Amino acid sequence: MPADDLSAPLGQGKKAKRFQLPVKAPAVIAGALGVVLTAFFGWALVSRDPMGGEPSAAITLAPPTDAKIVTADAPMSAPPPMRAEAPPAAPAQQNTVTIIDGFTGKRQEVPIGGATEPAKPAGGDPRLLESTRHGMIPKISADGVRPSDFYARVPKDAAKTAAPRIAIVVAGLGVGAKLTTDAIAKLPAPITLAFTPYGADAAAHAAKARESGHEILLQVAMEPFEYPDNDPGPQTLLTSLTFEQNIDRLYWMMSRFQGYVGVASYMGARFTATELSFVPILKEVSKRGLVYFDDGASSRSLAAQISGATQLAFGKSDIALDAVPSAAEIGKALLRLEAVARSNGVAIGTVSALPVSIDRIAQWAKSAESRGFVLVPISVAAARSKSS
Repeated sequence: MPADDLSAPLGQGKKAKRFQLPVKAPAVIAGALGVVLTAFFGWALVSRDPMGGEPSAAITLAPPTDAKIVTADAPMSAPPPMRAEAPPAAPAQQNTVTIIDGFTGKRQEVPIGGATEPAKPAGGDPRLLESTRHGMIPKISADGVRPSDFYARVPKDAAKTAAPRIAIVVAGLGVGAKLTTDAIAKLPAPITLAFTPYGADAAAHAAKARESGHEILLQVAMEPFEYPDNDPGPQTLLTSLTFEQNIDRLYWMMSRFQGYVGVASYMGARFTATELSFVPILKEVSKRGLVYFDDGASSRSLAAQISGATQLAFGKSDIALDAVPSAAEIGKALLRLEAVARSNGVAIGTVSALPVSIDRIAQWAKSAESRGFVLVPISVAAARSKSS
């Protein structure tokens, strides 16, 4: 025995052996997981629950108090009629159209009526209405009365005087309640008001305008060159669509409200320059006894040439009065419009539905007669434009 073993203290110098499992821990965990997975897949194979995994609830149904037991030798009476319950009303879809202020660039989401919801023929005479799948649209009556004549608001002295005549069309109304109300209240009756088909209360506003003595126009959305980056709104007339598709869209817009003397272009630089697409639309407008008004925004518009071939009452804006939307610049544009009226006997101007435009036109109109001019609605100016 070595000397070190004799001299070393007891219990020192030797390391105790640690207890070790015969199987390592990772192997135990893996085995347990294998057992669990095997049991799960085995249950899934033998289970016959087709809705396995879906949430479920168990309820107890009490039998009806008046239930009768039917025996084999007793005649079976007919079950009582079941009362059909109306299905729950689907939530109304709220469509919107984005209106962009061309001066400030401000974007505004404006609610509009549903694209397939038939419009009520508010403000229209039944003799001048035709039913379509979208609602009622204008037509020439059976005795030949044209909507452009029936709904016209011609001043009594307009036909008697030789004074220069001026017509002004305010476009873009109907999508802003306050602006529309202000235009109806502030502007004199001979000023024509043009409404887009997208306002939620377009029919009510159009009827109110007519009650106040204004002639009204329907603005028809047409494809601009920048479409779809610049989108006029739902149901826009497009050069890529067939004749039937565009006519159907035109009928949708025509059904939004009634009582208008004619239609006006809304954007549409590409569409009005495309003869194949534009001609059928103007023929339809003429067929329905309406005036067509060109706002003059596109120099490539074919409206003037087509109107002569279709016998369409036609008017075109001579000057955009608020191309620069400031009171001073609008005033200068009105002076140019007066010069055109003196030269040609009639002149047509157009403005947007901007507060500054409405206020400046209302101010100018108060003294127009004292300067020798007669304010007339678009139906008078358009008839004069056609004959000139």
